[in-house]
Amino acid sequence: MAMNAVARDTVFALRRQIAKIEGTLPERLEAPARGAPGAIPGKVQSGAAGPGMAPDITIVRRGLAVASADAFLHTGIERLDAALGGGLPKAALSEIHGLETRDAGAVAGFALSLVSLILKEKRGLPILWVGTAEIFHEAGLPYARGLHALFGIEPEQLLFSEAPKLLDALWIAEEAARMTAFAAVILEIRGSPQRLDLTATRRLHARAQNAGRPVLLLRQAGAADPTAAPLRLIVSAAPAASRETVAGPLAGSIGRPAFTVDIGKSRTALPGQFTLEWNPNEHAFAERTEVPVAVVPASGRGADPAPASGAVLAFPALAAPAAGDQPPRQQHPAHRSPRRAG
Repeated sequence: MAMNAVARDTVFALRRQIAKIEGTLPERLEAPARGAPGAIPGKVQSGAAGPGMAPDITIVRRGLAVASADAFLHTGIERLDAALGGGLPKAALSEIHGLETRDAGAVAGFALSLVSLILKEKRGLPILWVGTAEIFHEAGLPYARGLHALFGIEPEQLLFSEAPKLLDALWIAEEAARMTAFAAVILEIRGSPQRLDLTATRRLHARAQNAGRPVLLLRQAGAADPTAAPLRLIVSAAPAASRETVAGPLAGSIGRPAFTVDIGKSRTALPGQFTLEWNPNEHAFAERTEVPVAVVPASGRGADPAPASGAVLAFPALAAPAAGDQPPRQQHPAHRSPRRAG
């Protein structure tokens, strides 16, 4: 009997190790009940959980094993959470990337939306936002009244740390990531600096894992360089829909903030695109289904021009003047008076 338990435990451990090495899609591995006959203390056995006990389930995510589904921050959008394998990992480094400088507002707004969701679970803990003087001068700082009106965040819950250099900002973010006094840490940078390499992002990711707190890396107007973040979301602004009223959509008005979210990198998800709206009243996301619009295909370096729209009319060709013909004298009024000499 004991040999069977040991064999089942060995098979379970091998399955979990193989799944981590191969990076398979998320799968649930049922754990055995503790205290079962033949169970080995301190090890996971196979079988069902005991009466009144929740089953111990391990979720394997492409090389990342977590204890339970509570280790994810759920966005509330089922399709997006399913694509991410449960949501954004809480104890990890997540990258939110804006491809252009004009996307800085959308990236910051999406990050504040995630902060609002985090603070619902970590009430009473502040958020530390770290950045360099360059990025704060370029993209600005969040508006205090807008924090409360749109995201339900009190101004004293969001702390800012402005560093003169990127090296100082990285040090502050690393030290803050290990502290459990913060609900989350945000590091905002601009461009693709060399100091933000795999080594620096590995340190941030390790600090986030040890402290069990999320660290959000906001990258503005930079290339998608390799980082140690398991998740990269590319965020840009989406056209806002019209404001909803009792009589229907109000023409010419601006509705809720909207974001276009692309899954750039994930250990559990395939690339996908989602359009999310933020509800400032309920402080929650809502997915918007875009209606496809026919557009004129772009030409590839002028080789294939776009097709003409509508009918093409041919105008009659004008007869060319015969050789030696001159226009009548009256068409040249300047010739009526002699040229001025001198």
